Amino acid sequence: MSARQAYAAWLDHLTLERRASPRTVRAYGDNVLAYLNFLETHRGESLSLSALAEISAADLRGYLAWRRQGEHALAPRSLSQALSSIRAFHRYLDQRHGVANAAVDLVRGPRLKIGLPRPVSEDQARDLITQAAEDTERDPWETARDEAVLTLLWGCGLRISEALSLRMSDAPLSATLRITGKGGKTRIVPVLDAVRDAIGVYLDELPFNLAPDEPLFRAKRGGPLSPRHVQGLVQTLRGRLGLSDRVTPHAFRHAFATHLLGAGADLRAIQDLLGHASLSTTQRYTQVDAAGLLAAYQAAHPKG
Repeated sequence: MSARQAYAAWLDHLTLERRASPRTVRAYGDNVLAYLNFLETHRGESLSLSALAEISAADLRGYLAWRRQGEHALAPRSLSQALSSIRAFHRYLDQRHGVANAAVDLVRGPRLKIGLPRPVSEDQARDLITQAAEDTERDPWETARDEAVLTLLWGCGLRISEALSLRMSDAPLSATLRITGKGGKTRIVPVLDAVRDAIGVYLDELPFNLAPDEPLFRAKRGGPLSPRHVQGLVQTLRGRLGLSDRVTPHAFRHAFATHLLGAGADLRAIQDLLGHASLSTTQRYTQVDAAGLLAAYQAAHPKG
C-alpha cells in the first residue's frame, strides 16, 4: 500500500466510521495532503506506507516551518490544527496498518493564547431577539422565523448547524430535543416554554407545506435556511443596536452556558447540555463567569 492509498482509506475511516462532518473531513484531509506533498517533494519520490514509519521529528518540524512561510503562511492556531491532523493520520496508520511512528509525538505545536468564550449578556440577547421580531422590512413569517431561531440558539445552547438540522417531524417541540452534534454524538436538550412558543408562532405563520423529513426553518423562497442567513441576521441586528462585531450567532450558545453557570448550574450538567467531549472545554465558562463577577464588583464597589 502506498501512502496515498493509506490517505484515501483514512478519509473513508473518518467519514464512515468516525462519522466526522464533511467540513472536518475536508480540513483534516487538506492538512494531511499538504503534508504528504511536502514529504514527496522533500524526498524526491513517492511515499510507500512503510516510509511513513521513518518520518523523523526533523522532517515534521521542516514541514511546519514551511507552512509558516510564504504568501499563504498559517497562523499559529491553523498550524496547531495541521499538526493535530497529522497526528490523527499517524495514529490511524499505527492502529489499522501497524505502521507506528513515535517521532510525531515529539514535535510540539506553537503556543496558543486560549481565548475565553464571548457570550452576549442577558439584556443583549433579549434586545437582539426583540429587534428580530420587530423588523418591519420582512414578512411576518420571516420575523417569526428569525425570532424562533435566535430563541432556540439561546434557550437550548445549540450550534447553528444543529438548530438548522431540525426537521418538520420534530415539531411541535416536546419537552426535550434529541440533538446530534459534532462527531455524531447525540445528546438530550431540555426545551423551554419560550422556545416552544416561538417555534409554534413561526409554524403558524409559515406559508409553505413541508414534508416531515424537510428542514424546519425555511428561507424566503422556500428553500432550507442557511447558516449564512443567520450570521447575516445577527450582523444586521448588532449594527442596529451598536454592539461589537464579537456578537455572533455562536455567542448565544456561549450565553446559554454562562447564564446557566451564573445561576448555579452544575458544570458537568452544562457539559452534557452543550455536548462537549471534554470537561476542560466547558471549564472555560467558569473563567468568563469569574471575569463578569470581577467587572461587576469593580463597577459597584466605592473603591472600584
